[in-house]
Amino acid sequence: MANLLITGGAGFIGANFVHYWRKASPGDRVMVLDALTYAGNAANLDGLEAVELVVGDICDTALVTKLLSERQIDTIVHFAAESHVDRSITGPDAFVTTNVVGTHSLLKAAKEVWLDKGTGRPHRFHHVSTDEVYGSLAPDDPAFSETTSYAPNSPYSASKAGSDHLVRAYHHTFGLETTTSNCSNNYGPFQFPEKLIPLFTLNALNGRHLPIYGDGMNVRDWLHVEDHCRGIELILKNGRVGETYNVGGGQELPNIRVVEEICRGVDAAFAHDPDLARRFPNAPAAQGRSSSELKTYVEDRKGHDRRYAIDETKIRSELGYVPARDFTQGFAETLAWYLAEENWWAPLLNRAA
Repeated sequence: MANLLITGGAGFIGANFVHYWRKASPGDRVMVLDALTYAGNAANLDGLEAVELVVGDICDTALVTKLLSERQIDTIVHFAAESHVDRSITGPDAFVTTNVVGTHSLLKAAKEVWLDKGTGRPHRFHHVSTDEVYGSLAPDDPAFSETTSYAPNSPYSASKAGSDHLVRAYHHTFGLETTTSNCSNNYGPFQFPEKLIPLFTLNALNGRHLPIYGDGMNVRDWLHVEDHCRGIELILKNGRVGETYNVGGGQELPNIRVVEEICRGVDAAFAHDPDLARRFPNAPAAQGRSSSELKTYVEDRKGHDRRYAIDETKIRSELGYVPARDFTQGFAETLAWYLAEENWWAPLLNRAA
């Protein structure tokens, strides 16, 4: 039986991981540490048994040290991060504090409890990072691999790159048993409505503009969050200590294609379920029109990386990882979740603005 501390476990990917882990390993003890900032939501953990939520900051090294020691934590899965690129452009300080200083705080606490005062019990510090640390790809460039040089282009990706380097350093310098995963763009349940898929889905339901940066041809590799959680599980159980694994969805799509899929999906849902027109009367689909009429092209974001793509050969060959969903299936499931969970997302819309 493992004792897990999951940082940021009330956020989007973290909460999905908590749900996934409770089903996959019901005998383990799970503690969530989350500051419940704007994107953290305790309701994301509703319905879960044997999950303890501690409201606190990962920068509070004394608190983390106490939790690791008193609860005999042997595994940290570190999701807690500021992650929205637009917010990092307007307010980079929070990203450096949480992503760099916060990660270092966790590493210091782990080193003190597991190494300096260690009992010899096996431990693991798993750090969840992003493909954005690798920079931008040209259309014909090979996909990012674990050996791709870092070239972050936004304050967000720079802060994540810094945290990646700290995790690597604590393994090589002090012997902390770490692993790192760099993932592509996640989507799925519980995603705060500031990111493309939930934002555009909810905007289409409420008759709001769909603001597309530049020409809409920025390319991302889309990864359903449950596939990401399976990848992390494989790394925790079978990954080599000190290694980095890239986790992708194998779905490399331009943003405009994703927006078109959202519009088609919403229109099809209204055609299939007449009650949606009553629930969302401002949606173009409620009047039999196309959601695509809401598309609006806006000035491109500063430093907007043109293309990301993940080469997941390493995690496939070493750990047997294969994504279970293509984008069409994954988005259909995601849209169904958002249509069923209006009580979850409705209070968040103003916070996302």
